[in-house]
Amino acid sequence: MSLDRDYEILKELCEKYRNWGRWGPDDQVGTINFITPEKIIQSGQLIRKGKIFSLAIPFDQAGPQDGSNRRFNPIHFMSRDGRDTMAGTLMGRPSGYGGADDVFMMPTHAATHWDALSHSYWDGKMWNGYDASRCSSLGTDVNGIETYKDRIVTRGVLLDIPRLKGVDWLEMSYAITSDDLDAAARMANVEVTRGDIVLVRTGFLTLCRNRGSWGSYAGGDAPGMSLWTVGWLYDHEIAAVATDTWGCEVRPNEVKWVHQPWHKVVLPNMGLLMGEMFDLDELAKDCAEDGVYEFQLVAPPLPLTGCVGSPINPYAVK
Repeated sequence: MSLDRDYEILKELCEKYRNWGRWGPDDQVGTINFITPEKIIQSGQLIRKGKIFSLAIPFDQAGPQDGSNRRFNPIHFMSRDGRDTMAGTLMGRPSGYGGADDVFMMPTHAATHWDALSHSYWDGKMWNGYDASRCSSLGTDVNGIETYKDRIVTRGVLLDIPRLKGVDWLEMSYAITSDDLDAAARMANVEVTRGDIVLVRTGFLTLCRNRGSWGSYAGGDAPGMSLWTVGWLYDHEIAAVATDTWGCEVRPNEVKWVHQPWHKVVLPNMGLLMGEMFDLDELAKDCAEDGVYEFQLVAPPLPLTGCVGSPINPYAVK
């Protein structure tokens, strides 16, 4: 396939599944508009066991980042600690009566996170037609992650593709199809409906745990969403999608004209919130045991003004 043909395919998909103006010219949250008060109430009715699953990987220096894309693993250090207290080195405080403070630094996309709609651009535009230049070295003044600060509570649905296939994890570079998503929903006895957040498990984190290393998890070959699933995502009117991989979509990418082509359709054009590096293993185990693949999902970002993403600790509540 030629690069010119790649471009034409991608351009067609972007235009076909573009939601610009659907929720008005000033909208900054896209498909999260599908989450209504009624949907939030419905999600609360799914709680039967009072069991909470954290879907975040650890936020520490042993994380998956390798320095590519200027991303590094979280860095933590103490600005004052218990040893300072015991040594009496804190000015004006007697020995044994101090306290502790620490500093934590990380790229917003270093571990489990949401991508804001200002994270990716198509032809110089971000979501809803805003100019990409509105994201500067000072941050973005539109489509920032803070716009979601009180919006992300809804019904979650787990689609476990390895369980569907009868394997522990998908092969590297396996492209998850719309048929796979439908088959996983049938296996789980769930219907994906408007305003849901769909969690798609590939088993990549299971593989990393099994081999005892991240390997090329960050930016290397990976199973993931096929470019051609964008129509499925659009037609189901879901609020968001998240996977257990570094970048959601299959790698190597299916078209080569631009890096991460699925992102170009989903974020700036469809306005679909997307999450990466969700730890779905324990949740998947519980869903397989009780046969319940729907739950309340609570996943607010930090209200980081002007940021294009945010670390999160999502909760699946069953």
